[in-house]
Amino acid sequence: MSDGRATSTHETRQRILAAGIELFRRTGYTGTGMKQIAQAAGAPFGSIYHFFPGGKAQLGEEVIRSAGAGYGELVTTLMTPYEDRVAATADAFTAAAGTLADLDYADPCPIATVALEVASTDETLRRATAEVFDSWIDRLAAYYAEGGIPAAAARETATSVIALLEGAFMLGRAARSTAPVLAAGTAAAAIVRSALAAG
Repeated sequence: MSDGRATSTHETRQRILAAGIELFRRTGYTGTGMKQIAQAAGAPFGSIYHFFPGGKAQLGEEVIRSAGAGYGELVTTLMTPYEDRVAATADAFTAAAGTLADLDYADPCPIATVALEVASTDETLRRATAEVFDSWIDRLAAYYAEGGIPAAAARETATSVIALLEGAFMLGRAARSTAPVLAAGTAAAAIVRSALAAG
């Protein structure tokens, strides 16, 4: 009986986190209310404060870290099967362009959505987004280093690729077009090719 309650409690918490990830991605941190999250999660409003006694700030930080870990794993999963780092990078941007179109040009990345809102107003959330981006860069840098790019150059390359992707998402959303993401993919692949040649 207690195991069932524990499972149910865990599931409720996970539903709240999942709803937060989706709503923050679509409407941003400031544009999302706690009642919206409870409704989307199919959870009683009071349960949010049971699981997140720090309120929206605590939920926001956990959403950032949870979504960040998931997206970091996705990047690795998508690119690891490729031996060719240039092709992996180009294909990742092509997939990202497809995702942007599938989402009707809503931001595919909840981390960037929140980072743009809170970078100058909320130090806790700013730090959380910075740490997530840093973890993505670490993962991608390790992947590029395994492919033959020296460590320092691999990190610089990974930083450039992530920056190109996030910037391209913003331009693509504004233009309601995948063209900026595809153009950024060409540039990212060229950066990786150059780093491999120099290595």
